[in-house]
Amino acid sequence: MIAGAQGGAAAGHVEQMLLQVAPGRFDAYENLLASLADGQVWMLLWQGAPGSPDAQYAAMDVGGHRYAPCCTSPRELAASSWNRDHEIVSGRDIALTLFPEHCGLWLNPHAAGGGVGIPWPDLRRIAGGLDLLPAGPLQIGEPSLQIPQFYALLATAAHRTPAVRALRQAWVQPAVGEPYLAIGVEVYDSSPQAVESVRLMMQQAAAGVPDGLSVSTVAMADAYDSVAMWLRANAQPFFDRDAFAGPPAWGPPPRTY
Repeated sequence: MIAGAQGGAAAGHVEQMLLQVAPGRFDAYENLLASLADGQVWMLLWQGAPGSPDAQYAAMDVGGHRYAPCCTSPRELAASSWNRDHEIVSGRDIALTLFPEHCGLWLNPHAAGGGVGIPWPDLRRIAGGLDLLPAGPLQIGEPSLQIPQFYALLATAAHRTPAVRALRQAWVQPAVGEPYLAIGVEVYDSSPQAVESVRLMMQQAAAGVPDGLSVSTVAMADAYDSVAMWLRANAQPFFDRDAFAGPPAWGPPPRTY
């Protein structure tokens, strides 16, 4: 298949999924995200030409949130009457570009009904892998689980893991998929050695997890993770090494937030 035909097929699939999106149809929205991840969009340039140093995407504000508008095909680009330049970008590449700026992507804002907006947390999911990050919007709260064996094993393992500074917890209900217990892990440093020690810590505590319960770790240092943001704002540590001892002698000073 030639490149142009392949791009046209991808664009057509994105538009098919776009037609199915409706309030409450989280399954259709997830299908749209998957199509966008494998497809491409026609980004509207406010200034500059594709690939030029001064190129800048157009921007729009919706409900106090920033979005970059785009079109999903040459046909939609023509229908938009955009009279400046544009740039064709893969879905994953534009997601990688926009989400660190807390900027979303708005598909076909010229269309009847105003098109569909993809908030930056969902662009982060496209960039990082839809199967690796939970589907939003997320309902996050304090867990009410009675699992003392798990917490006892986790606390013991955390005491033996010098890289771990503090642990927090949350109960997360994704829009699509099963709810899970999130353990927010704050470390003194993010070296590969520290990351591996956290993995081993959670592995040691896994024996205390009841059947049917999913547990996921969240890096508290991740400035873009919605669960980590909630934990920083709302959850007190249930394990805090600094509350009873100083940081390990080999580690850097604790981070401040």
